Amino acid sequence: MNMMTATPELRPSQRQAHVDFAAPDLPVMLPGRPEAKYDLPKAWRHFKKLVEDKEDTAQVTPIFEALPWRGVYDAALSFLATERAQEIRRKEPSLVKILDDHEALRKLPKDSLAHVYCDFMEREGLSAQGLVDELDKNRPAHMYWDDQVTWYFNRMRDTHDLMHILSGFGRDALGEQCVLAFTYSQQPSPAHLFLGYAGALEMARRATVKVPVFRAVREGQKMGKACPRLVEMSITELLALPIEEVRRRLNITAPSYYNQAHAMWRAAGIDPYDLMAPAQGA
Repeated sequence: MNMMTATPELRPSQRQAHVDFAAPDLPVMLPGRPEAKYDLPKAWRHFKKLVEDKEDTAQVTPIFEALPWRGVYDAALSFLATERAQEIRRKEPSLVKILDDHEALRKLPKDSLAHVYCDFMEREGLSAQGLVDELDKNRPAHMYWDDQVTWYFNRMRDTHDLMHILSGFGRDALGEQCVLAFTYSQQPSPAHLFLGYAGALEMARRATVKVPVFRAVREGQKMGKACPRLVEMSITELLALPIEEVRRRLNITAPSYYNQAHAMWRAAGIDPYDLMAPAQGA
């Protein structure tokens, strides 16, 4: 008797990994994409659940769905209409493949952004594919489209860790809020600003030492506004350059209030990367 082996169904992002996003005939924007609309009650409902359990990352995606960047289609289409965008799409169909190929990145100059990126990702135990997999857990299947706009959206996702590295904001609690504010100025979804300042408010509420939390987040927002939209830059070109040269090109200066907050916490014997430790030991 012939036995048929069932083939596991691919997740949408796994299927999309086989899409040729560099194809010259790839549709610019398929019809039927949902309109970006605000749903404040939905955002608030999921935010309250996130506050109850900060590890429940399933609540984050619905907040972004409820507080979207309403001009994202216009921004994507405007960029995709340029020759420069199409050249970048041909050269960089998948940032995940580029960013996770550390062997190739390590062949670039020692002082390059590529080396700093590899050091950061390896030290933190991160990968570009890991972020895709994490977001894929909570993203509905109807949110995947095989078109150039999806390529643009993917770049918004895949440049997240580069924003951490270039801005100087770490993966500590305050650093994440600052990166959210930085990202808002790059990709103005109100969800970025909402989560960034809500997180800062929670930090300030629980603080045992007064530090410039809100000023740090606001500074992150200003830094993101001064920086050209990273998603529309050639990432391979930036990776090959010295990191300080990249920062100069992108108008990124070292964060002042964020570094000040870290110094004040450390002076008080508090680890900025483990802010809840004193409370737990009390």
